[in-house]
Amino acid sequence: MLKKITLISLCAASAFALHTAEININDKDLEVAAKLDMGQFYRSAEPNTVFVGAAYLKGNEGHGGAFYSNTDEKMEAFYELNFLMKREIARSGLSLGLGVKANHTKDFTSIPLGIEAVYKLPLGLMIPLYLGGSAYYAPEVLSMDNAKDFQEYRVHFDIEVIKNGMVTLGYRTIETNYEYDSQVISVSYNKSAYAGFKFAF
Repeated sequence: MLKKITLISLCAASAFALHTAEININDKDLEVAAKLDMGQFYRSAEPNTVFVGAAYLKGNEGHGGAFYSNTDEKMEAFYELNFLMKREIARSGLSLGLGVKANHTKDFTSIPLGIEAVYKLPLGLMIPLYLGGSAYYAPEVLSMDNAKDFQEYRVHFDIEVIKNGMVTLGYRTIETNYEYDSQVISVSYNKSAYAGFKFAF
């Protein structure tokens, strides 16, 4: 009997386990990202708590990359692999997560650690609203190639216009600090606002 109850509970919980796909744009940049919910693949992972993902950002010199605009170097795309564990705090609508990333662009690789938060606003509206943000940092010890350190900050506001479909508005800043010609150069890879869609499935 206990085994049946446990199995039913796992099946019910997995109904809330969702992968996500996201696309963000502005007039100059394109970003696509995806996260897989490990709870859909492994029974040992509680649904909606462990995620593995990847992201791609094609930045433009108009929203950063001063280093590139002053040299003959071409601004390269930004690639990322990520891992996140998160939990909702006592059914409060607030979820907190701890994450690690591996990112790369031209001559720059780092493994930043960070924290993420998402809060479902308790407004009682028919359309759910969410406010979220994240902060990641890699010191020199977690930076490779010509990287000296890395910082990334994001805030976003999501509107669930249809079930499992959201419109997102956000702002990101990505700082990739290089060692170049024996000098440390601060490079704002991207600082921009964006809009896009998020899908859960």
